[in-house]
Amino acid sequence: MTTEQINTARKQDGPAPAGSPAPARKRTGGEGTVLNVFSHGILVLWALMVGVPLLWVLWSAFKDSNGILSDPWGLPTSLRWENWSNAWNEANMGQYFLNTVIVVGGSVVGTMVLGSMAAYVLARFTFPGNRFIYYLFVAGMSFPVFMLVIPLFFVLRDFPGTSLLATYHGLILVYIAYSLPFTVFFMTSFFRTLPVSVAEAAMIDGASHTRTFFQVMLPMAKPGLISIGIFNFLGQWNQYLLPMVLNQEEDKYVLTQGLAMIALQQGYENDWGALMAGMMIAMLPVLVVYAIFQRQVQSGLTAGALK
Repeated sequence: MTTEQINTARKQDGPAPAGSPAPARKRTGGEGTVLNVFSHGILVLWALMVGVPLLWVLWSAFKDSNGILSDPWGLPTSLRWENWSNAWNEANMGQYFLNTVIVVGGSVVGTMVLGSMAAYVLARFTFPGNRFIYYLFVAGMSFPVFMLVIPLFFVLRDFPGTSLLATYHGLILVYIAYSLPFTVFFMTSFFRTLPVSVAEAAMIDGASHTRTFFQVMLPMAKPGLISIGIFNFLGQWNQYLLPMVLNQEEDKYVLTQGLAMIALQQGYENDWGALMAGMMIAMLPVLVVYAIFQRQVQSGLTAGALK
């Protein structure tokens, strides 16, 4: 049939009855193209906002103070590695780095062990008060840290037996308490996605609850553990307010406190290159850890949605 015959037949048939589906319209890619351009533009803008300051600090760490002040956006004419040695030795960044590794290492391990154990119990066992305890942890995420520093100061100062102020273990306990709510919230949701039949099979084979958790369920939760471990590491490594209030002895300073003190000192001594090198020393571990575990973080965040 020709086009004219088809049109004539449609006119003779009359309008389509009410309730019949409307003819499908040809979809165009204009709307999707505009959305893609907009989203990619936002990502490029965000990358520039994050990357440009990072690169500026990196190349400023190899310049002297005169070069930074006279030509802040210019590349270094020569690499001044002495800025890094001055920051590490003379500004005590090496000691601050070691203190941070001790505190953050202990707090991340403690947070992951306690948080995963609490989350497993809340996700797998039904008992009176289960939901109350879970929502208590969730409510802990809503408290601003500014409201807690004064009570924490007096709790650590008046701790029975000895004061926990300006001690490694005192700061580790505070970091664990600060990170537990989100860890329990995240891991509870993750444990609920794991198959119950595996734990039941282990119990039938004679495994205790402790053995089932550590040897069966915890390895299965590895993607979630890596994801929440990275988040805890980033948050605790960059923590400033809590150590500033609870850790006031200079030999126990962490990196954030050391950087603040170096910034104050270099403002008078005009050694801006050492300050930039100190900032890079503080940022490099975070960048390295995220670069290594980037895929594990992404898989851990999407594992619950794919199960």
